[in-house]
Amino acid sequence: MNPLRRFSPATFVIVLAVYLFYTGSVSEYDLVTGSIVALIVSFLVGHWLVKNELKFFSPRRWFYAIIYGLRYFLIEETKTHIDVAKRVFTLKANPGIVRIPLEVENDYGKVLVANSITNTPGTIVVDISDDGKWLYVHWIDVSTLDEKEVKENVVSYFEDYAKKIFD
Repeated sequence: MNPLRRFSPATFVIVLAVYLFYTGSVSEYDLVTGSIVALIVSFLVGHWLVKNELKFFSPRRWFYAIIYGLRYFLIEETKTHIDVAKRVFTLKANPGIVRIPLEVENDYGKVLVANSITNTPGTIVVDISDDGKWLYVHWIDVSTLDEKEVKENVVSYFEDYAKKIFD
């Protein structure tokens, strides 16, 4: 394969952003080092990581991604941390594993949903079905077994944004 066809600009941007985020600096040294690392990664594995470059650079998708990130980290995370803290102090928990239908078609969207659920206190994805249509989630408060209600309580917010960003 032609080396230039293997290069992925989207992977370069993502890796550089992650590098700069974790170093916490945008000095010349970090920009150069991060660019070198991002360049190497984007040549080696970029063509596997990002399948459709044109969709990646869509401003509409980035707008939804930013809104999702802000709302997720500022609102949803705060609400669930408070809920889990209350449950720890009151010892009121009804844990269990629930099966949730998944409507996102894109693998990136499925990963976003699964990671968002796992990063949210009180829930963790334990499995995704082989066909990718079901999530099995350990939930701290299984208040219902109705699939629609479970989906509304655990997944709907994440899935709505995953569709807007990736599908």
